[in-house]
Amino acid sequence: MSETNSSSSQDFHVTLIGAGIMSATLGIFIQKLMPFARISIYERLDKVAAESSNAWNNAGTGHSAFCELNYTPQKEDGSVDLSKALRIAQSFEVSKQFWAHLVEKGDVKSDVPFINDIDHMSFVWGDKNVDFLKQRHMDMTKFGLFEDMLYSEDHTEIKEWIPLMMEGRDASQKIAATRMAIGTDVNFGAITRKMIEYLCAQDNVELFLNHEVEDISRRKNERWEVEVTALSSDVTSKVVTDFVFIGAGGAAIPLLEKTDLPIGEGYGGFPVSGQFLACSNKDVIKRHEAKVYGKAEVGSPPMSVPHLDTRVIDGKRTLLFGPYAGFSTKFLKNGSYFDLPLSIESHNIWPLITAGFKNYQLTKYLVKQVIQSDEDRFEMLQKYFPDAKMEDWKLKTAGQRVQIIKRDGAGNGVLQFGTEIVASQDGSLAALLGASPGASTSVQVMLDLLEKCFPSDMETTEWQDLIKNMIPSYGQSLADDRELCLATRARTSRILKLED
Repeated sequence: MSETNSSSSQDFHVTLIGAGIMSATLGIFIQKLMPFARISIYERLDKVAAESSNAWNNAGTGHSAFCELNYTPQKEDGSVDLSKALRIAQSFEVSKQFWAHLVEKGDVKSDVPFINDIDHMSFVWGDKNVDFLKQRHMDMTKFGLFEDMLYSEDHTEIKEWIPLMMEGRDASQKIAATRMAIGTDVNFGAITRKMIEYLCAQDNVELFLNHEVEDISRRKNERWEVEVTALSSDVTSKVVTDFVFIGAGGAAIPLLEKTDLPIGEGYGGFPVSGQFLACSNKDVIKRHEAKVYGKAEVGSPPMSVPHLDTRVIDGKRTLLFGPYAGFSTKFLKNGSYFDLPLSIESHNIWPLITAGFKNYQLTKYLVKQVIQSDEDRFEMLQKYFPDAKMEDWKLKTAGQRVQIIKRDGAGNGVLQFGTEIVASQDGSLAALLGASPGASTSVQVMLDLLEKCFPSDMETTEWQDLIKNMIPSYGQSLADDRELCLATRARTSRILKLED
């Protein structure tokens, strides 16, 4: 069914809040696993994928842990903790399998690729950082997921990889880099729009744009009542549904609070905005073709890891550097400055306060970022691109992220990076909280949600077979099975046209 701007029915099996990549992914899973289910999707804006999923509101990195050094912290004994890297790398391979299935079946069609092959590289300088990167390379290449990773400390070789970053660099500077040719750049907005288009073409799916969710409450018959307002007409209606997914990005925490469920208590949100320097010089853009990540400053959030990125957005190539962190009380880029203060309630005020005290360094870092000058931002860029010219770069505002603050066992607040699924005890309502690496791991995250909310169905042979048809490696470890990993990559690369 095509998108509509007014509710034609008030009764659904499944209601998805937010038209981003998470809702799109879950919507397709449910449509294929439960083709009888009537699905409604509500989006506050007048476009699909206009917030965090939008290509200009995220880095577009197909997060595989190839280059993101914050995914591989160094232990006290000098070795590298690969647990997060292995989990994220496998998750992205799962996403590629799901997307390849949609492309192969013709469910997703596009003249312009939503995913492109771009080298993923890490780049560091200084003795300590070089030693760390070398150890990281040694530890990671023991696994099939990372065995093709190259390592170099040689200026000449690194110049062949990233000539732009080596021009004007001190020849005596101790540097090191790793390179993974199988890295990708993803237009998450494009793939989200195509998935929503597929869903809207189904008879049992309705998309409601310009609709804001006002309240979510439980009826006596255990079904959910969702109150929504059509912003174009200011008409409010009530929708009755069996299952609710809150996939509204930064707005998920205040929406979860409206349910009055115990699972929502103790959660708060800490909004962090991002900015990038975008290159306007076409000659410069042509001379760099890689996503190059460095090391984050001490006290900075994971989303602030510096990177010089080749992007391919709707077939057009560009070059970005950043991000530079900022602070806004908005929970969404298109949100309200009252989002943060209105989210503070009796159940989360103490976790918010204690988390603030514990993360003084982060607060200090954000203040420093907010007050920095254009010259300060450009100075950081020159550490990665020494010959950069200030007139070639313009500041661009990216998306808004809300980091989770949750209550620990003692009742104090803990700032948590990453994403988390919270669900009602009966599995009839779930919310996705948090940020990066969200979009890259969206398929695995939604599989985890299905296992949490539909446990008995997920154990049936019917659902298992349907999922394995979409994701052939489902139930197996790509980290432990090298041959499976390589075969899986070869297949998805062929279908997604990533060989070159």
